[in-house]
Amino acid sequence: MKKSLLITFIVLTYLIVGCTQEETMKESSEQNGKTEKVYAKEENTKGKKINEFTLTAQEKEWKLSPDKTIQALTYNGTVPGEEIRVKEGEVVKVHLKNTIKEPVTIHWHGVPLSNKQDGIPGVTQDAVPQGETYTYEFVANHPGTYWYHTHQNGVEQMDKGLYGTLIVEPKEGTNVDRDYTLVVDEWESGEKEEESNDGHMGDTHGSMMEHDMSSYDIYTINGKTYDNSKPLVVRKGDRVKLRFINAGYMVHKLHIPVDYRVTHVDGQKVNEPRKNEGTLLEIAPGERYDIEFKADGEGNFTIDRHGESEANHKMRVDVVYEEESITNQLNHTNSLETVDITKLGEGATAPFSLDDEFDIEYEMDLNATMDMSEGDMGMAWTINGETFPEVPPFKVNKNDKVKVTMKNDSRDNSTHPMHLHGHFFQVLSKNGEPLKGAPIIKDTLNVKPGETYEIAFLADNPGDWLFHCHDLHHASNGMVTMVKYTNFQPFYEDNGKVDNQPE
Repeated sequence: MKKSLLITFIVLTYLIVGCTQEETMKESSEQNGKTEKVYAKEENTKGKKINEFTLTAQEKEWKLSPDKTIQALTYNGTVPGEEIRVKEGEVVKVHLKNTIKEPVTIHWHGVPLSNKQDGIPGVTQDAVPQGETYTYEFVANHPGTYWYHTHQNGVEQMDKGLYGTLIVEPKEGTNVDRDYTLVVDEWESGEKEEESNDGHMGDTHGSMMEHDMSSYDIYTINGKTYDNSKPLVVRKGDRVKLRFINAGYMVHKLHIPVDYRVTHVDGQKVNEPRKNEGTLLEIAPGERYDIEFKADGEGNFTIDRHGESEANHKMRVDVVYEEESITNQLNHTNSLETVDITKLGEGATAPFSLDDEFDIEYEMDLNATMDMSEGDMGMAWTINGETFPEVPPFKVNKNDKVKVTMKNDSRDNSTHPMHLHGHFFQVLSKNGEPLKGAPIIKDTLNVKPGETYEIAFLADNPGDWLFHCHDLHHASNGMVTMVKYTNFQPFYEDNGKVDNQPE
């Protein structure tokens, strides 16, 4: 009997101690692990050079071409808006002053800043009403080519010109002689709509399951057509950098008829970039590509857009030499090969690989459907069969390694340039084939019909972040989701005072 009692006592003691240890370990895990409260990072500006700007959102007449002037929405009166150019590690402090009737914001596209500075109405701030001022402040820790634009009803406000460029130069300098930024975009003249109303064109929006952009019939570089712009000037021997940014909603293919190298994608370096010989550079909405070439003095040349539209010959720019002796014009080659982002440079150590163990994996089925919610039949673009805000968010823990598979099944045959806020991601594979060349780090990736990409990112920037298609026609009609951090402590609450429209 005594022996039995002793055994029972030992067993009970073991169970109690074991349970206590388990609870202690659980509490410790909760305190130190993935259930602890997380906060938006603070921008540490102490002791750093502060570059201060004022960007005024204003309506202004803007001359796209000699025969077409529009009422544009601008930052500081120009399209694109004033260029912000700073050095790596410096502070960007911008006072946004709004003088137009609609509320506006500024989103710093591609910059992995604090969630507090992301400029998303209804998510990180109220949009700024007419007559009011709002200040953004962040440290430009990541050199590269970026841009800024409104995120309030962006499908309309950006379409009217409310965007600008942000260049963060590396501390060691760019090591180039000429540095030009070229923003491509497309505009509606209104003539297609007038023809349609007169019965001459029929339905300019195409068939029921077709995404049609034919009403965009003016193509520009830096807000101007070819016959309303100036050439890029170089000298023989110059090392020339061209920074291309797509601020529109269409994919543009630019033919560059000289040997060049793609040195950066979305601002991030390409390892040992390979030479491209007179190829087409394809730039999707939201993407940026930096190229470099040597001005060898063999002749002036033109960079132009390829495609079937009549507007193509307006999207071009001349590169001319200062030397009067160089007057010959280089002819375009017949090559129509498009630059392949999977073959931009040589292989190197990368943050992720397909062999990694990921904490979280998500799949995004990108598709289209007919929307009857408003009583009128129209297009809706979906993620996993849902439209925003009904799309379930990605839920991540701080420091999770996240893999996302994006597949474009859109029945309207449209492309989807998917943009992730607040993070860079690595492209792991395309259509099931692992990338073998230079690691490709981006924040915007164009997924064409039938294509599948695997990407990965580190969840190291707590907040509520948008992940959406940067053809804002698609975003404003559903193709938006969010990345939400577990136990994130909100700093903003939408109190309903402003009509916030995040897309």
